[in-house]
Amino acid sequence: MSTNLVEVSLQAGVFRITLKRADKRNALSRDLLMQLGDAVAKAAAEKETRVVVLSAAGTVFCAGMDLAEMQETASQPDAKAIWQRDTEVYHDLLTSLFRLTVPTLAVVQGPVLAGGVGLVAACDLVLAADTATVALPEPKRGITAAVVLPLLVHRVGASPASWLLLSGEQWTAEAARRAGFFHELTPAASLESRVKALIASILTGAPSALAVTKRHLQACTTSDLDRQLSEGMQHSAEARETGDAREGLAAFLEKRKPKWAP
Repeated sequence: MSTNLVEVSLQAGVFRITLKRADKRNALSRDLLMQLGDAVAKAAAEKETRVVVLSAAGTVFCAGMDLAEMQETASQPDAKAIWQRDTEVYHDLLTSLFRLTVPTLAVVQGPVLAGGVGLVAACDLVLAADTATVALPEPKRGITAAVVLPLLVHRVGASPASWLLLSGEQWTAEAARRAGFFHELTPAASLESRVKALIASILTGAPSALAVTKRHLQACTTSDLDRQLSEGMQHSAEARETGDAREGLAAFLEKRKPKWAP
């Protein structure tokens, strides 16, 4: 396994997790997903952790799943079992990030797509550069955003989610803010200074009070979320087995328009 796809640090109660696969637009390969899962587990285990900050190196926050890796899997005789494991790993990552007892802050410096949207939606607070964009292009690849969908609906509601999921268009930073997906926008040059100010504000709260508040928030709004995420995991794995998925992934990697069956 690669050793440098995720960078973690803990200082003064702030546990930072940084995606470090900038050369691949921070696409979620199996190695990156496993390392992210390990990082979240470490954050949960550290008694000193008071806030978790999720960010990414480079100009793209996350381009979603590694489609080249998915295409390679399609040629394997046990592709179905591999895709099932892949979706389980992604599901478990989002669930563990969402269920952290401390506040979580996503810092979005650039475009966030597909599976990356799930990472952001699993966080409590989102600061974004005013040039960031959000997109769920899965249907264009013949697949679905089934694991992301429940968290997206949880954050913004069904109507804004339906636009992003079905229209084929992306949200600008301002559209994402209006939908409630981004809480605040700031110029890219000011993003880190605003992050520091927000962290300082979060840390003025008592750890026990913040933990109880977060638990109460989730109890009030997520009564069916675990079931929805589990169902989404199954839908996502099944969608990857279809002819449309094979055509969509091939077309994307070959830089051509897909030829959908009627």
